[in-house]
Amino acid sequence: MELIEHPPIFRIPGIPDQVLYMWFVMGILLVVAVVATRRLQLVPRGSQNFMEIVLDQFVNELDETIGHDGRHYLPLVATLGLFILVSNLMGLVPGLIATTANLNTTAACALIVFFTYHVIGVRKQGLIPYLKHFAGPVPGPLKPLMFVIEVISHLARPLSLSLRLFGNIFAGGVLVHTMLGIAPFIMFIFLGLELFVGAIQALIFTMLSLVFLSIANTGHGHDPHDPGHTNETQEEEYAEMRYAEMREAHH
Repeated sequence: MELIEHPPIFRIPGIPDQVLYMWFVMGILLVVAVVATRRLQLVPRGSQNFMEIVLDQFVNELDETIGHDGRHYLPLVATLGLFILVSNLMGLVPGLIATTANLNTTAACALIVFFTYHVIGVRKQGLIPYLKHFAGPVPGPLKPLMFVIEVISHLARPLSLSLRLFGNIFAGGVLVHTMLGIAPFIMFIFLGLELFVGAIQALIFTMLSLVFLSIANTGHGHDPHDPGHTNETQEEEYAEMRYAEMREAHH
C-alpha cells in the first residue's frame, strides 16, 4: 500500500484534497482564458490561436452531433471537456492529484449533464411530449413497461458517466504510483499511456454528453443508426465512431 499512497504536496486543513485541486484546475482554466483573450487580434497568434483551435473542435462536434443550434451549449460542453481534461492530466504531475480520481467530482460532472439535458428536453418539447417519448413506439399495453425501462436507463446514465471516468483515472493513478516504486526507469511508458487515457476519457465523457444533449434537443430517436438512440451501448459506439472520424480527419 505504501507504493500507491502519495499524498499531495499542498494541502489546506479542513478542505478536502479533491476540492482544493478542483479550485486549482479552475484557476488554471481562468488564467488560460484571461491570457488568451487579453489582447484579441483579428489574426490570432499564440495562446489566442491555440484556444480558438480548441474551441473550434468543440463547435465542430456540436454542429456534427446536434446541429447549428447546438452552439448554445458550447459554454457547458467546452467547460466540462477542458475541466475534465486538465483534471485528468494533473494527476500525472508529481505531488498533485487528479480530481477526477475521486467519485465525488465525476458524479458532480455527470449530474450536471443529467439535469441539464432533461431541463433542455422539457423546455424544447414540453413536459408531457417529453415524457411520452420515454414509452417509445410500442403497443399500448407495453407502454408502461417501456416507460419504466427508459426511466431506469436515464437514471443509469450519470452512474455510467461518473463510474467510467472515475474508474479509469483512479486505476491509472494507482498504476503510475505503483510503477514509480517498482520500475521508475520505465516510467515514461506509463506516463505516456496515462496521458493518452486521460485525453480519451475526457473525449468520451464530452461525446456522450453531446449525445444526451442531442437526444433532449431533437427528441428520442429509436433508429439504431441515429445518434439520438437511447440505448447506452449505441451511444457509446457513436462516441467511439466520432473519435475515430476525428483521428482520420487529423491524419
